[in-house]
Amino acid sequence: MQRRSLALCALPLAAMACITLPALAQDKPPLKIVVGFPPGGSADLLARLMAEGLKNDFSQVIVENKPGAAGRIALGLVKRAPADGQTVVLLPSGPMVLFPHVYKKLDYDAVNDFTPISLLANFQFSVVSGAGVPVKNVKDMIARAKAEPGKGTYGTPGQGSLPHFMGVMFGQKAGAELNHVPFQGGGPANTALLGGHIDYKFDVVTETAELHRAGKVRIIGVTGSKRDPQVPEVPTLQEQGVDMVATAWFGMYGPAGLKPEVRDMLSAAVAKAVRTPALKAKLIEQGYEPVGSTSAELAAAQAADLKRWEGPIKATGVQLD
Repeated sequence: MQRRSLALCALPLAAMACITLPALAQDKPPLKIVVGFPPGGSADLLARLMAEGLKNDFSQVIVENKPGAAGRIALGLVKRAPADGQTVVLLPSGPMVLFPHVYKKLDYDAVNDFTPISLLANFQFSVVSGAGVPVKNVKDMIARAKAEPGKGTYGTPGQGSLPHFMGVMFGQKAGAELNHVPFQGGGPANTALLGGHIDYKFDVVTETAELHRAGKVRIIGVTGSKRDPQVPEVPTLQEQGVDMVATAWFGMYGPAGLKPEVRDMLSAAVAKAVRTPALKAKLIEQGYEPVGSTSAELAAAQAADLKRWEGPIKATGVQLD
């Protein structure tokens, strides 16, 4: 009788296991992070750091690179994705705060087609001089530009990019006219600077920090409110008499229509990952200021930057198709 009872009891336990284990496996959903830039770039690197930081909160986290159109292809994919919290886009702020002013027609609405999840990190830009250009700091750069108006050139990763308008804002604040030379990415702009084909370059600090340390170029100023830890010897523009602070950020968005509880779950998971000591240290090492915000804080940052960049962009008259 005892053996029969044990055997009979085993049956419902097995049945319960068959029901419970798959259910537990579904407790954590998968997450796909779409990146609109090729592997190896700053957005891709950050996405892979985030994937590692989020692996315990989801059944799996994959990074999918969909490069092209300066991030717009990736945005289009996420815009059309199901609003289930399983597909997000990670991108720099440009497509969300510059492109609405720059492009005549966008196939997305930067405010209404997406759900803000979290502002991941802030970063700043550098003003870089070619080694052969006779300037040692931003004051020298401005004096040279005023003495030879229209002759100074600065390169950027492309027309309509954040560095393009960093240069425009700098010219406005410093009263110094510079000619913009767009390139197809930061690499070609670096090559032109190293070859003496352009005088200056505006770009994220990480892109030229190693070249600066090797003495091949000179970072003469940074655009944030405080010095960049990658090049702490370089003063800010404000320290050099230019009343300009201009930074950018990386954010994460889902498609419009995410349920509040799904949005908040994603925001909390991302913020927790960004603030863990290991990931925070890696972000700082890459030149980022870790944040990990709420959805509302990202929405507010986007709204502020949309307003901030409208004037400088309109002043250039740049309109892209």
